[in-house]
Amino acid sequence: MAWIASRYSPRTSPPRPVPSMASTITPTDISGASVLAVDIPSGLCADTGRVLGKAVRADLTVTFIGLKRGLFTLDAGDYTGAVQFSGLAVPPELYTAVPCDCGRLELEPLLERLPPRPAKAHKGLYGTVLIVGGDYGMAGAAAMAAEAALRCGAGLVRVATRPEHVVALVARTPEVMPSGVSSAEDFTPLLESADVLVVGPGLGQSPWSEHLLQLAAASGKPMVLDADGLNLLAAGCLGEAQHRDNWVLTPHPGEAARLLGNTISEVQADRFAAARALQHLYGGVAILKGNGSLVAGAGQLLLSDYGNPGMASGGMGDVLSGVIGSLLAQHLPPLEAAALGVCLHGAAADIAAQKGQRGLAATDLIPEMRALLG
Repeated sequence: MAWIASRYSPRTSPPRPVPSMASTITPTDISGASVLAVDIPSGLCADTGRVLGKAVRADLTVTFIGLKRGLFTLDAGDYTGAVQFSGLAVPPELYTAVPCDCGRLELEPLLERLPPRPAKAHKGLYGTVLIVGGDYGMAGAAAMAAEAALRCGAGLVRVATRPEHVVALVARTPEVMPSGVSSAEDFTPLLESADVLVVGPGLGQSPWSEHLLQLAAASGKPMVLDADGLNLLAAGCLGEAQHRDNWVLTPHPGEAARLLGNTISEVQADRFAAARALQHLYGGVAILKGNGSLVAGAGQLLLSDYGNPGMASGGMGDVLSGVIGSLLAQHLPPLEAAALGVCLHGAAADIAAQKGQRGLAATDLIPEMRALLG
């Protein structure tokens, strides 16, 4: 087998490869040879995963001394091929002397954070999750979040939704308890009975939606905020109450741009900086979804490289919000719940995609997540 080596490694990345090096970055697929990238493919930013003008597409990347965060996010998957690591026999004490900028998550250690259930277990030990959403035409989002929360181990799952959607939700998943909500009087008892709130799946941006979000936030209960919950937050629906420690925000790049008051291009130009900015501005834990999803807590930044392009379909975020709500209800701290939820969601998608990425549906992940949780 013939190999072509690529070895230009931009560590402190310029806007694009310098002209003298850019001229050497040429298409490699026409050569018939396999391409080995040494440390990082030429033209790929080691810090952000962006292509700096143009980049080599490698079949294998062997990276040295430390894993570069840019190998696992944004454009990187189209350019790195398989990634292998060599420490080059660097003494372990040198690693402790250099602060880690971003941690790479692994599913197995996170799964161990959920202990085996005792023989005397009952549903009251595993919390009540309340899904808040399902405005007109969007009942499915609330239904998917509720089913994900149930299948990932929550003791009870309730849904606060439009009265017109109750029958459909019961028919789909009879274990879920939906309630029609038309007023604060309908909503308050549901809030009082919940341990964790998941606000946003199919919520919409109507006056009904705004009122439910404001009441949910005023309860002070742990919350996952997704979809239109995030859009309402960005629009100032919560006024000065937009910073708290006990919520998890789950924006995709478009929602993140609205929350930060910038553009999707600016978010994607440095996803790591955007995730940190979200957490700093809003508190709690911020998840920036996408290829190489990022989980930002106070002083911590974590990356999950589970998942695949088949996840580019509607409902994936609704399922993720239900998963994280379920893990919070099972007493994981917000950062651990977010990290495990993101990894579990992506790993389940990788298993489901073994049958093909095209046509992968959000609900295809739910049985795989249940199996992984055991």
